[in-house]
Amino acid sequence: MNPRYKKILIIHTAFIGDVILLTPLIKAIKKCFPDSQIDVLVVPACKNILENNPNINTILTFDKENRKISSFFKIFGKLRETKYDIAFLAHSSLTTALLTFLGKIPERIGFDRWLARYFLTKKVKFRKNIFRIQKNLDLIRAISNEKFEQQTELFSNNTIKSKINKLVNPYKNKKLIAVAPGSIWFTKRWPEEYYYTICKKLVQDNYFLFLVGSPDEKEVCENIKPEKNAIVTAGKLTILESAELIKRCELMICNDSGALHLANAVKTDVSAIFGPTVKGNGYFPFRENDFIFEVDLPCRPCGSHGSKKCPKGHHKCMRLIKPKIILGKILSRFMENYEIEISHEVHKEAPRYKNT
Repeated sequence: MNPRYKKILIIHTAFIGDVILLTPLIKAIKKCFPDSQIDVLVVPACKNILENNPNINTILTFDKENRKISSFFKIFGKLRETKYDIAFLAHSSLTTALLTFLGKIPERIGFDRWLARYFLTKKVKFRKNIFRIQKNLDLIRAISNEKFEQQTELFSNNTIKSKINKLVNPYKNKKLIAVAPGSIWFTKRWPEEYYYTICKKLVQDNYFLFLVGSPDEKEVCENIKPEKNAIVTAGKLTILESAELIKRCELMICNDSGALHLANAVKTDVSAIFGPTVKGNGYFPFRENDFIFEVDLPCRPCGSHGSKKCPKGHHKCMRLIKPKIILGKILSRFMENYEIEISHEVHKEAPRYKNT
């Protein structure tokens, strides 16, 4: 491998899930250049995800949302000062491509698309309809023929483990399930009343639920929380603390959101509900026992990320996936020959919602 690459920068300035899916590339680059300095540039909200990662020397942040101009000049000054030998750009952003160009990084590897391509020294084909991890690994394959692992990873520490131990120990005799009902995009959210129904049934069957999410998702978690055998942790834990909690659970139930990537990274099985998005977009749970609930509609997919409202006005991609379908699949995981019946009384006990 080229001994000139002593200082390496990896860049991805998108969402939490994107950065989790970046971890196999980080590990692959470390494998190729074990003695090199490997730094990563992400947005501030994603810095916590990469903490404790032994493959990274320094985590840099670019605040493109709140202080884009001042942060831009600060970062490209840092790049010039550090004198990186090569940069891997996993996000086809014109802004970050300019950063590496103005930061005088001599070799810049990224995807051959959009305006960012004009600031690259090596352009990699952006393959469509394949898993995003494979796309990311194409960047290192541009200079290496080795085979690389696709498992994502997050790293805890003793402080985090101790905190989560105290949280879960009182319920260690129950089967633990994590539920993440949130998403940035409204159309990617399975209806609250449906989540309420399955949560109510699960606690009746002696499962204990942890309702996880960001501070913005605390309200929806409170809305679907049963009266007993459930705790809302949304907004109370860091990302790595949430990941450690999910690691202790038997299953993660969620939408197409960052939660499924957290669960995959800690090897907890995922049951994910996909509405406006599809696997072909490249983002999906990938482990052997993971399962995606979806319905075949001519209007799917209606976008790569979802939207604030259904373009057709009916949101059938989510509303047609009924609680009975999901409960049947989930509970059959734990009990052979289990047949689910949701009584009318379960719905009537959810006064916040209409019958489902």
